[in-house]
Parts: sequence; structure tokens; C-alpha cells
Amino acid sequence: MKSTINAVMLLAVIASAGAAQDSPVGKAVQLLSDLQAKIIKEGEGAQKVYAEFTEWCEERSKNVGFEISTGKSQVAELQAAIAQEEATIGSLTAQVEKLAGDIAIDEADLKAATEIRAKEEDSFTAEEKELMEVIDTLRRAIGLIEREMKKGGASMLQQQGANTLAQALTVLVHASMLSTSDASRLTALVQSADEEDDVGAPAASVYESHSGGILDTLTDLLEKAEEQLDAARKKETQDIHAYEMLEQSLKDEIKYGQKELAEAKQGIAAAGSKKASGEGDLDMTSKNLKEDISTLSDLHHTCMTKAEEFESETKSRGEELKALAEAKQALMDNVGGAEDLSYGLNQVSLLQLTRASSGITSSATLVQFEATRLVRDLARKQHSTELAQLASRMGSAIRASSQLGEDPFAKVKGLIQDMIERLENEADQDATKKAFCDTELAETNDKKADKTAEIEKLSVQIDKMSSRSTQLKEEVAALQKALSELAAAQAEMDKIRAEEKELYGKNKADMEQGLEGVKLALKILREYYAKEDKAHAAAEGAGTSIIGLLEVVESDFTKGLAEMTADEQSAQASYEAQTKENDIEKTMKEQDVKYKTKESTELDKTTAETTSDRSGVQAELDAVLEYLKKMEEQCIAKAETFASRKARFEAEIAGLKEALRVLESETAFMQRGTSSKLLRGVRRHI
Repeated sequence: MKSTINAVMLLAVIASAGAAQDSPVGKAVQLLSDLQAKIIKEGEGAQKVYAEFTEWCEERSKNVGFEISTGKSQVAELQAAIAQEEATIGSLTAQVEKLAGDIAIDEADLKAATEIRAKEEDSFTAEEKELMEVIDTLRRAIGLIEREMKKGGASMLQQQGANTLAQALTVLVHASMLSTSDASRLTALVQSADEEDDVGAPAASVYESHSGGILDTLTDLLEKAEEQLDAARKKETQDIHAYEMLEQSLKDEIKYGQKELAEAKQGIAAAGSKKASGEGDLDMTSKNLKEDISTLSDLHHTCMTKAEEFESETKSRGEELKALAEAKQALMDNVGGAEDLSYGLNQVSLLQLTRASSGITSSATLVQFEATRLVRDLARKQHSTELAQLASRMGSAIRASSQLGEDPFAKVKGLIQDMIERLENEADQDATKKAFCDTELAETNDKKADKTAEIEKLSVQIDKMSSRSTQLKEEVAALQKALSELAAAQAEMDKIRAEEKELYGKNKADMEQGLEGVKLALKILREYYAKEDKAHAAAEGAGTSIIGLLEVVESDFTKGLAEMTADEQSAQASYEAQTKENDIEKTMKEQDVKYKTKESTELDKTTAETTSDRSGVQAELDAVLEYLKKMEEQCIAKAETFASRKARFEAEIAGLKEALRVLESETAFMQRGTSSKLLRGVRRHI
């Protein structure tokens, strides 16, 4: 009897503790504690997220700020480059206009010279033709007269009474020895010759009328005509030579002018292209700069807004925790007595305790424990976490059903039956596992091939861009070397030009001083020897010789000074022209260096981005490979055979059915007697 009372008291203590723990006040305190823990955990998570967001804001602001700084620098550089190209275009345009004007003048001069040459050639041709006809006529007339003279006796001219040349020509015409045109030509020639003779010279009309005088006259006319023809031909040859030299000179000037004009136009086109490219880059860079500035402003606003929201959330979360703590403390400090009166041990009757004691020692409870033990032993034997969880749920269901006065076997049998059905479903589904493995392995291998091909493609792009960047860097190095050599050559030119100019200044001063000395000496000697009141016999002959010699020296000095000045001007002009060419070449090479460097930098940037993309693809490939490895381990390397899985499922199902049989047999036995009821709860005070 004493032992029974002790057991009842022990159960009463246990029931009291359970009642206190499960009372509404206790649950309220527990809920408050759980809510406090949840809010604290949420605060810790929010703090972590905000810290990461703050770090992102700082990093993003730093990057955007750097991009803005770089953009402003690029805008300034592009504006300077555009201004440089505009200056180059202006300079080359002025050069084109000057060259075009010079070429037009040279072409006009060549055209005028050609027209003059054509007129001179036409005039010479007409003159040559006329003179040759005159010479031919004279030669025939002389031949006729000479034949008449060789006949002997009185000539035909004397018989006809020809006393003048004109009469003689008339006789020859009547005799059909000369044509009327030839006679007219000879008459005009004689009259022209008479006009050219001096006033005192006898006229052709007073020549002796015999044949010999006429023959001499014609012979003189022939010689003059031949001399005039030779002079005309000589002049024509000189004119042709002068024209050819002028033509060659003008054509050379036009040729080289057109060459320089073409080069200047090419320079304008190149500068225009660079200017257009620079303007395009400037527009894009300015647009990107504007977007970066806007992005930085938006980023600042977003980060500040997020900071304000986090501060507000943190403050609100602290207020909520404070309220929960105060409510929890109020419950713990004030409801202890009321909780004992409402939910304490004094609300449980002795009869209920007796019934609880008898419930604990009943055979039903032993059956429940036996079923739970069977399931737990089966889980340990099969190494199954699911069966272990089932055993735990069975124990919880038994305790809960006992407290509520419900049938504990119904829930336990339901749990076991559900597990049996699930294991049977898994056994059915396991037959499709191989098909799933085959599908997953095939898809994963395809992804592996795709990612590998993409990595190879990106690697080829990286290699090409790296090669191009290296080539550009080599070209930039060569251009920089050429610029260095050009600068050295220009410096050497500057040095030589300075030395030449210094030497010219010194020599010019010496020449001018010497020339002034010679002029002074000449003035002194001339003034002295020009005087007539000399008191002694001056050596005027020697003085005159000296004056003549000094005049030669003066001429040599003057000529030398002029040549020296011309050489200096020519050297200065050549120096300036070469310096201008060097400046143009320097500008072009510097622009090449700038744009090639820019292209190389962009290629390096793109290469880095592509390398980053490749790293991302490589990470995806690594993930695919890792998943493939897991699938292979699951489906190939360590896959459980279907037979072993089937044996395991059958053993688990058999064990569960055994536990279910034990419960069902005890349920049938218990239905014949009176069921023990456990404590069903506590009664509230009304």
C-alpha cells in the first residue's frame, strides 16, 4: 500500500510539473522568449545584409568615381586631339589653296607660252616657205641669165633693150623663162632691198643694163635671202630650246605642286577621319561620363535611403524587444500565484491520479513500448534514419493520445501503415532510378561539352586579342623610337643651323667690314689722284692700277657677300621646310602612338573582361563537373544494386508489419476489457 501511495505521489509531482509547463501562462512566456529570439536573429541577419550593402556602396562609389575621373581625362584628351586635327586641317587647307593657286598660275603660263610658241612656229613656217621660194626663184633666174651669157654674142636682154632689172625680168617673162609670179616676187625683193640700203646707195633702176650687172644684183639678193633664212632658222632653234626649257620647268613645278597638293589633301582627309573618329569617341565618352555622374548620384541616394531605412528598422526592432521583455517580466513577476491556483496540482483529483497510475502499469502501455522498440531496433539494424524518426513519432503519439484519453493504437498504426505504404512506393519508384541516372548523366555530359567548347572559344579570343595588343605595343615602341630619333635629328639640325647662323653672322660682319674698307680706300685714292694741284709727280699710273685692283676686290667682296647671304637664306628656308615636315611627321606619329596605345589598352581591358567571363564559365564547368561526379558516384561508382535495395525494403516492410501485428493483437484484447484512461487535462476555475 505504501509503495502504491509513493508511486501515486510521484505521478502527482510529474503531472504537476507537466501542468505548470503546459499552462497557458507558461506557453505565453515561451512564445515571448521564442519571439525575442526570432527578432534578435532577424536583427543579426539584417545587420549582416546591411554591412554587405554598405561595403557594396563604398566599392561601387569608388569604382564609379574612378570611371568619372577617367572619363573626364579622356574627354580632355579627345578635345585636345580634335583641336590638333582642326589646326592641322586649317594649315593643310591653306597649303592646298596656295598650291592650287601656284599650279593654276604655272598652267596659265604654260598655256600662254605654248600659244606664243605656236604663233612663232607658224610665223617661222610662213617666213621659211617664202624665203625658200625666193631663193628658188633667184637660183632659177641666175641660172637663166648664166645660160644666156654662155651663148656668147649680144644677149637676149641687150637685144631687147633691157636697161634695168625690172626690164630684164619683163624680158624673161615674155620669153617664158620666168613666171609672172616669180618676176613679181623678185621685183618686190629688189624694192625691199633698195629701201634697206643707205640714202647714197644707187637704186636698182640705175644698175648697168648689161647681163653682168643684173647677175651680180641677183647674186647679192640670193646671198641675203640665204642669210635671212639661216638667221630665221637659228632664231627658231633658239626659240624652241627656250620654250622646251620653260615648258620642262613649268611642268616640273606643276608635277611637284600636284604631288604636294595630293599629299596635303590626303593629310586633310586623314586629319578629317581622325577628327571624326575623335568626335565620335568624344560623344560616346561624354555620354558615358554623364551616365556615370547620374549613376553616382542615384547610388548616393539609394545608399542614403537604405541607411535611413536600416536605422529606422533597427530602432523599431529595439522597441519591440523592449516591449517583449517588459511583458515577459510582468508575467513572471505577477502571475505566479494565480497560475498555481488555476493550473496547479490542487486541481488534479486523487481518483485521476489513481487512474493514471493504473494506466501506466497496464499491458497496453507495454505493448506500445514493445512496438516502439521493434521499430527502433529495425531502424538500427537497417541504418535507416526514417525508421528512427518513425519510432520517435510513435512515442510522441502514444504520450499525446494517453494525455487526451484517446486510443493510442490508432495513431501508431496509422504511422506504421503510412511508412509501409511509402516504402512500397519507394520500392516501385526505384525501378525508374536507372532511367533518371541515364538522363541526368547525358544532360550533364552535354553541358560539360558546351562549357568546354565555350571556354575554348573564349581562349581563342583571348589569344587573338593578346596577340593584337602585343603587336600594337611593339608598333608603339617602334613609333616612340622613331619619335626619339626624329627628336634627336631635329636637335642636331637645330644645332647645325645655329652654328651656321653664328658663322654667317661672323663672316658677314667680316665681309661688310672688308667691303667698307675697300670702298674707303677707293674713295681716298680717287679723290687724291683726281686733284690737279699736286706738288710733285704723282705715280698716277701705279695709282690707277691699284684703283683697278681694288675695284676688282670690291666686286669680289660684293659678290661673295651676296652669295653668302643667298646661301644663308637658302639654308634657312631648307631648315624651316624640314622642320615643318618633322613637326607634321611628329604630330602624325604621336597621334598613332596615342590611338594605338588607346586601342591596346581597350584590348587589354576586353581581354581582362573576356578572361573574367572565361573564369565564370570555368566556374560553371567546375560546378557541372562536380555535379557529374556526384551523379556518377550515385549512379555508377557506388550505386546500390536493385537486389540489395529490394532486400532492404522487404526487411523494413516485414519489420513494420510485425510491429503492426503486435499492436493489432493487443487492440483486439483490449477491446474486451475496460480501457484505462490517462489524465485528460486540468479543469479551469470559472
